Amino acid sequence: MSLQDTATTGPAVRIGDDLELVTVAKPEPGIAVLSLNRPQARNALSLAMLTELSRAFRALGTDAEVHAIVLAAEGPAFCAGHDLKELTSHRGDPDKGRAFYSDTMRACAEMMLTIVRCPKPVIAAVHATATAAGCQLVATCDLAIASHDAKFCTPGVNIGLFCSTPMVALSRNVSRKRAMEMLLLGEMLDAGEAADWGLVNKAVPAENVMSEAFDMARRIASKSPATVAIGKEAFYRQLEMPLTEAYEFAADVMVRNMLMADAAEGIGAFLEKRPARWQGC
Repeated sequence: MSLQDTATTGPAVRIGDDLELVTVAKPEPGIAVLSLNRPQARNALSLAMLTELSRAFRALGTDAEVHAIVLAAEGPAFCAGHDLKELTSHRGDPDKGRAFYSDTMRACAEMMLTIVRCPKPVIAAVHATATAAGCQLVATCDLAIASHDAKFCTPGVNIGLFCSTPMVALSRNVSRKRAMEMLLLGEMLDAGEAADWGLVNKAVPAENVMSEAFDMARRIASKSPATVAIGKEAFYRQLEMPLTEAYEFAADVMVRNMLMADAAEGIGAFLEKRPARWQGC
């Protein structure tokens, strides 16, 4: 299934201005496809695009019809990272670009955090190269499927701009040694290595990227949305805690989860050997 296929099975909704930097389609119940749409710029993350992505993730996060989000991209690249031409154009500002650079990096951090905070799981469907902040974007998503042709890189060190913000997501997905290898060498990582290192869940033939992502999204969409939401939030929160605190927090989450209607329904359905009927609470 290609991105073009999904666009014909559900209405595309424009997010933002006439440039359609980000588009959203709902090709089937429970699943939304959010697409980066700057193919002519290799989907470089301009300030405007970062803003639109944050807006789209927030909107989908509160959409009761959406249970899982597939993040895809148009054009020959998945995402080339920050828009270096846009950043460079502000060197002539009175402050040499400091204010614009600050706005851009803060907007990028906010967008990445919006993905983490989104109660709906986000699955990256990576059909091609994802570099710098594009690699960060893949690492930030909850799950990722990559084409065998996809490549990943944090190449900032090669141009005098260390990938410090991509480092945050990268170092939370792969081991320290592997993260430092990517950050210090700035060399391309193929999809097979990315899967072995834990940056993506699996590498598949190019023609199967979207179908694999959709299969994963469908399986997630079949679960209790309330349970998935409480679980995703708890996963990211406990990662930042010391071990004892993490167990105390997780135990409290289990208690709150056990008291939810969907837990009573799910356990009852399991014991009675029947399909569960989720209430979403």
